[in-house]
Amino acid sequence: MTEASPSHDTREHILAVAEPMILGRGFTAVGLTELLTAAGVPKGSFYHYFRSKEHFGEALLERYFAGYASRMETLFADGVPGPMRDRLLAYFASWLHGACDIENHGSCLAVKLSGEVCDLSEPMREALAHGMNQVVGKLSAAIAAAVADGSTTAGDDCDALAEALYSMWLGAALRTKVLRDPAPLQRALDETRRRLPQPD
Repeated sequence: MTEASPSHDTREHILAVAEPMILGRGFTAVGLTELLTAAGVPKGSFYHYFRSKEHFGEALLERYFAGYASRMETLFADGVPGPMRDRLLAYFASWLHGACDIENHGSCLAVKLSGEVCDLSEPMREALAHGMNQVVGKLSAAIAAAVADGSTTAGDDCDALAEALYSMWLGAALRTKVLRDPAPLQRALDETRRRLPQPD
Protein backbone atom coordinates (compact mmCIF):
# COMPACT_ATOMS: atom_id res chain seq x y z
CA MET A 1 0.00 0.00 0.00
CA THR A 2 1.30 3.44 -0.95
CA GLU A 3 1.86 5.69 2.04
CA ALA A 4 0.79 9.32 1.98
CA SER A 5 3.62 11.79 1.53
CA PRO A 6 4.59 14.06 4.44
CA SER A 7 3.34 17.01 2.38
CA HIS A 8 -0.07 15.37 1.95
CA ASP A 9 -0.20 14.52 5.66
CA THR A 10 0.53 18.12 6.64
CA ARG A 11 -2.05 19.47 4.20
CA GLU A 12 -4.65 17.04 5.56
CA HIS A 13 -3.71 17.99 9.13
CA ILE A 14 -4.25 21.69 8.41
CA LEU A 15 -7.67 20.96 6.92
CA ALA A 16 -8.66 18.69 9.82
CA VAL A 17 -7.68 21.31 12.40
CA ALA A 18 -9.45 24.05 10.44
CA GLU A 19 -12.85 22.37 10.13
CA PRO A 20 -14.01 22.69 13.77
CA MET A 21 -12.55 26.19 14.02
CA ILE A 22 -14.50 27.35 10.97
CA LEU A 23 -17.64 25.53 12.09
CA GLY A 24 -17.40 27.54 15.29
CA ARG A 25 -16.58 31.01 13.97
CA GLY A 26 -16.92 31.09 10.21
CA PHE A 27 -14.43 31.30 7.36
CA THR A 28 -13.49 34.96 7.40
CA ALA A 29 -13.11 35.15 11.20
CA VAL A 30 -10.39 32.49 11.34
CA GLY A 31 -7.03 34.01 10.42
CA LEU A 32 -4.18 32.07 8.88
CA THR A 33 -1.79 32.80 11.75
CA GLU A 34 -4.29 31.48 14.28
CA LEU A 35 -4.99 28.40 12.17
CA LEU A 36 -1.35 27.51 11.58
CA THR A 37 -0.51 28.03 15.25
CA ALA A 38 -3.34 25.65 16.21
CA ALA A 39 -2.09 23.14 13.65
CA GLY A 40 1.52 23.45 14.80
CA VAL A 41 2.66 24.28 11.28
CA PRO A 42 5.27 26.99 10.53
CA LYS A 43 3.56 30.21 9.54
CA GLY A 44 5.50 30.62 6.33
CA SER A 45 4.57 27.21 4.94
CA PHE A 46 0.85 27.75 4.26
CA TYR A 47 1.43 28.69 0.63
CA HIS A 48 3.35 25.47 0.06
CA TYR A 49 0.05 23.62 0.51
CA PHE A 50 -2.52 26.17 -0.73
CA ARG A 51 -2.27 28.91 -3.35
CA SER A 52 -4.42 31.28 -1.27
CA LYS A 53 -6.92 31.32 1.56
CA GLU A 54 -9.64 31.00 -1.07
CA HIS A 55 -7.98 27.85 -2.45
CA PHE A 56 -7.72 26.55 1.11
CA GLY A 57 -11.47 27.16 1.57
CA GLU A 58 -12.21 25.31 -1.65
CA ALA A 59 -10.08 22.37 -0.48
CA LEU A 60 -11.81 22.41 2.91
CA LEU A 61 -15.23 22.10 1.28
CA GLU A 62 -14.07 19.39 -1.12
CA ARG A 63 -12.70 17.40 1.82
CA TYR A 64 -15.90 17.89 3.82
CA PHE A 65 -18.19 16.74 1.00
CA ALA A 66 -15.95 13.76 0.16
CA GLY A 67 -16.27 12.53 3.74
CA TYR A 68 -19.99 13.28 3.76
CA ALA A 69 -20.52 11.34 0.52
CA SER A 70 -18.60 8.38 1.91
CA ARG A 71 -20.85 8.26 4.98
CA MET A 72 -23.97 8.42 2.81
CA GLU A 73 -22.68 5.60 0.61
CA THR A 74 -22.08 3.44 3.69
CA LEU A 75 -25.59 4.07 5.00
CA PHE A 76 -27.33 3.51 1.66
CA ALA A 77 -25.14 0.66 0.35
CA ASP A 78 -26.64 -2.54 -1.02
CA GLY A 79 -26.64 -5.27 1.58
CA VAL A 80 -27.08 -2.98 4.57
CA PRO A 81 -29.92 -4.40 6.70
CA GLY A 82 -33.25 -2.63 6.87
CA PRO A 83 -35.70 -1.04 4.43
CA MET A 84 -34.31 1.93 2.55
CA ARG A 85 -37.05 4.22 3.90
CA ASP A 86 -35.84 3.50 7.44
CA ARG A 87 -32.28 4.33 6.40
CA LEU A 88 -33.40 7.57 4.79
CA LEU A 89 -35.20 8.58 7.97
CA ALA A 90 -32.12 7.65 10.01
CA TYR A 91 -30.03 9.89 7.74
CA PHE A 92 -32.35 12.85 8.29
CA ALA A 93 -32.62 12.16 12.02
CA SER A 94 -28.82 12.43 12.17
CA TRP A 95 -29.19 16.00 10.85
CA LEU A 96 -31.40 16.80 13.82
CA HIS A 97 -28.89 15.44 16.32
CA GLY A 98 -25.85 16.98 14.61
CA ALA A 99 -27.25 20.42 13.84
CA CYS A 100 -28.69 20.77 17.34
CA ASP A 101 -25.31 20.27 18.99
CA ILE A 102 -25.19 23.93 19.99
CA GLU A 103 -22.08 23.54 22.14
CA ASN A 104 -20.14 22.27 19.13
CA HIS A 105 -21.78 24.73 16.72
CA GLY A 106 -23.52 22.02 14.73
CA SER A 107 -21.71 19.78 12.31
CA CYS A 108 -22.74 20.97 8.83
CA LEU A 109 -20.10 23.00 7.04
CA ALA A 110 -22.49 23.55 4.12
CA VAL A 111 -24.99 25.30 6.38
CA LYS A 112 -22.24 27.29 8.09
CA LEU A 113 -20.57 28.61 4.93
CA SER A 114 -23.27 28.82 2.26
CA GLY A 115 -24.51 32.23 3.38
CA GLU A 116 -21.04 33.54 4.20
CA VAL A 117 -18.88 32.76 1.19
CA CYS A 118 -21.11 32.53 -1.89
CA ASP A 119 -20.84 36.25 -2.60
CA LEU A 120 -17.15 36.39 -1.66
CA SER A 121 -15.62 33.48 -3.58
CA GLU A 122 -16.78 31.93 -6.83
CA PRO A 123 -14.54 28.83 -6.45
CA MET A 124 -15.94 28.19 -2.96
CA ARG A 125 -19.49 28.74 -4.21
CA GLU A 126 -18.85 26.21 -6.98
CA ALA A 127 -17.43 23.72 -4.46
CA LEU A 128 -20.56 24.12 -2.34
CA ALA A 129 -22.84 23.72 -5.35
CA HIS A 130 -20.99 20.63 -6.56
CA GLY A 131 -21.03 19.03 -3.12
CA MET A 132 -24.70 19.79 -2.53
CA ASN A 133 -25.61 18.39 -5.95
CA GLN A 134 -23.78 15.18 -5.05
CA VAL A 135 -25.81 14.91 -1.84
CA VAL A 136 -29.08 15.44 -3.72
CA GLY A 137 -28.06 12.79 -6.25
CA LYS A 138 -27.39 10.25 -3.52
CA LEU A 139 -30.69 11.07 -1.83
CA SER A 140 -32.51 10.64 -5.14
CA ALA A 141 -30.92 7.22 -5.65
CA ALA A 142 -31.85 6.20 -2.10
CA ILE A 143 -35.47 7.34 -2.58
CA ALA A 144 -35.63 5.33 -5.82
CA ALA A 145 -34.30 2.30 -3.94
CA ALA A 146 -36.94 2.80 -1.22
CA VAL A 147 -39.66 2.86 -3.89
CA ALA A 148 -38.16 -0.26 -5.48
CA ASP A 149 -38.02 -2.22 -2.21
CA GLY A 150 -41.61 -1.26 -1.41
CA SER A 151 -40.86 0.61 1.80
CA THR A 152 -42.33 3.88 0.46
CA THR A 153 -44.88 4.96 -2.12
CA ALA A 154 -43.18 8.31 -2.68
CA GLY A 155 -43.77 8.32 -6.45
CA ASP A 156 -41.55 8.41 -9.50
CA ASP A 157 -39.99 11.89 -9.45
CA CYS A 158 -37.19 11.02 -7.05
CA ASP A 159 -34.95 13.86 -8.23
CA ALA A 160 -37.55 16.53 -7.42
CA LEU A 161 -38.34 14.98 -4.03
CA ALA A 162 -34.65 14.73 -3.11
CA GLU A 163 -34.11 18.38 -4.05
CA ALA A 164 -37.17 19.47 -2.05
CA LEU A 165 -36.19 17.50 1.04
CA TYR A 166 -32.56 18.65 1.00
CA SER A 167 -33.58 22.29 0.54
CA MET A 168 -36.11 21.98 3.38
CA TRP A 169 -33.47 20.54 5.70
CA LEU A 170 -30.92 23.22 4.84
CA GLY A 171 -33.48 25.88 5.67
CA ALA A 172 -34.53 24.12 8.86
CA ALA A 173 -30.90 23.78 9.96
CA LEU A 174 -30.38 27.51 9.43
CA ARG A 175 -33.54 28.31 11.41
CA THR A 176 -32.33 26.05 14.21
CA LYS A 177 -29.03 27.95 14.35
CA VAL A 178 -30.80 31.30 14.49
CA LEU A 179 -33.40 30.27 17.07
CA ARG A 180 -31.15 27.88 19.02
CA ASP A 181 -34.17 25.62 19.05
CA PRO A 182 -34.50 22.15 17.44
CA ALA A 183 -38.18 22.67 16.59
CA PRO A 184 -37.60 23.56 12.89
CA LEU A 185 -35.60 20.36 12.38
CA GLN A 186 -38.17 18.27 14.23
CA ARG A 187 -40.87 19.68 11.94
CA ALA A 188 -38.66 18.90 8.94
CA LEU A 189 -38.37 15.29 10.13
CA ASP A 190 -42.15 15.05 10.54
CA GLU A 191 -42.64 16.45 7.03
CA THR A 192 -40.04 14.04 5.64
CA ARG A 193 -41.96 11.10 7.08
CA ARG A 194 -45.07 12.45 5.37
CA ARG A 195 -43.25 12.88 2.04
CA LEU A 196 -41.96 9.30 2.25
CA PRO A 197 -45.27 7.52 2.94
CA GLN A 198 -45.38 3.86 3.81
CA PRO A 199 -47.61 1.52 1.79
CA ASP A 200 -51.17 1.09 3.05
